Amino acid sequence: MLKTIVMKNEEFIITEDLQATQSQRFFNLSIDVVFIYILVLSLGTTIILVALAVDNFALSNYVANLTAIEIAFYTAIVTFLYYYLTEVYFSRTIAKLLTHTIVVNANGTKPSKRSIFIRTCCRFIPFEAFTFLYGPKGWHDIFSKTYVVKKRELIKKRKQQDSFETVAPL
Repeated sequence: MLKTIVMKNEEFIITEDLQATQSQRFFNLSIDVVFIYILVLSLGTTIILVALAVDNFALSNYVANLTAIEIAFYTAIVTFLYYYLTEVYFSRTIAKLLTHTIVVNANGTKPSKRSIFIRTCCRFIPFEAFTFLYGPKGWHDIFSKTYVVKKRELIKKRKQQDSFETVAPL
């Protein structure tokens, strides 16, 4: 009696054609920077308005008169939380949602929280944004072993690979 087994190739590799283009990456950075700026201003304004509503003039005056160093620190916290939380929970930021890209690991699945933490921390390396001038991946991709890929193409390629089943006689 001849038995057959169905084998699936579970190994999936991110190829160059799946990776986001440099222009998509640039738009991601630009849109995220604008969104973070709006977020920082909105949070600051909200704190001031709530403080004034509860007659906490000391807090509203403090926020209204933050020094440049305090604003930079506050912005860094908001930036860290924005990138970390959106990429941990959704594998994408607002910009990646608009450009139809997503963050994945080398086998095309959701990265670990540790990878996203490394990725987010690397964004604070001075001049890290310029590392894209020398290749398709920035330091925050390289050090975290993550990729930004075109979501639709990733889904299509994963479906294609899942449909390729090998029937082997046993």
